[in-house]
Amino acid sequence: MKKLLTLASLLVMASLVLAACGGGGGASSASDLLGAIQERGYILVSTDPNYEPQSFLNTEGSRPSDTKCPSDALTTAEMQGFDVDVAIAIGDGLGVETCFATPSWDAITAGNWADKWDVSVGSMTVTTARQKILDFSVPYYYTPAVVAVSADSGITSLDGLSGQAVCAGTATTYEYWLNNDKEGLGLPDSSIYATVPADVTVVPLETDQECAQAIAAGRTDFVAYVTSDTVVDANIAAGMPVVKLDGAVYSEDLAAAFDKSSTLETTSLRAKVDEIISGMHEDGTLSELSNEWFGMDITAAPNQ
Repeated sequence: MKKLLTLASLLVMASLVLAACGGGGGASSASDLLGAIQERGYILVSTDPNYEPQSFLNTEGSRPSDTKCPSDALTTAEMQGFDVDVAIAIGDGLGVETCFATPSWDAITAGNWADKWDVSVGSMTVTTARQKILDFSVPYYYTPAVVAVSADSGITSLDGLSGQAVCAGTATTYEYWLNNDKEGLGLPDSSIYATVPADVTVVPLETDQECAQAIAAGRTDFVAYVTSDTVVDANIAAGMPVVKLDGAVYSEDLAAAFDKSSTLETTSLRAKVDEIISGMHEDGTLSELSNEWFGMDITAAPNQ
């Protein structure tokens, strides 16, 4: 896997690409969002520019001169990762170019996108709370949530976090789990494998990836962070001074998300995205992408 970008360079580049405004509604003669996307020739996908290996900036890529992407959106040449490749495949399946917006995670999960982007392909966990404001595709992969600790913390088990400060991304299932917020977490009991140690102090940052980067930069006000198993593996591979604790704390079904408050009807787009993702499951494309980015196939449901 490619090394993580430094936080400084990420912030500089990401500041140049605020959430794009060329999404769903706009001045279109189409009767639904799928028609509008096909009419304009691109789909605008929200994702995280700092979530390796799922999605991150490609510092070696350059914006093509013939792109249809809005000026404040990123092109496929400027992004890379598993989620990015899934989003590109969705665009290809629709016969349009894929473009990327990078709003904050809490803005994406809050819904009411004001038609600023069409769909989220950003490793979003399907939860009961999110289903009230967002519609979801069929899952495209599944991953366990785990805890990683600073390598010099001396902590070797989940119980060792009792009384400690632990980091998580704002508005993520990781933050909800740490806060014992079952409604926010929105997962069936069968998917939750561990309880939070007593007296944990939660330290939220904008994304859980920033937790790992903060530890690597020498920050000491927390000793651990909760995130996807795939992210921790990438952190360790990149040489970050962290250690993964044994055992998942819960499992996540990850899917594309659509805003229920979209100005244009999303039913046909959701059906088409389901068809594309299901086809990628059946023909092995998702397995190939998973092996490429994660070094293992995590595209089958845990009970399969």
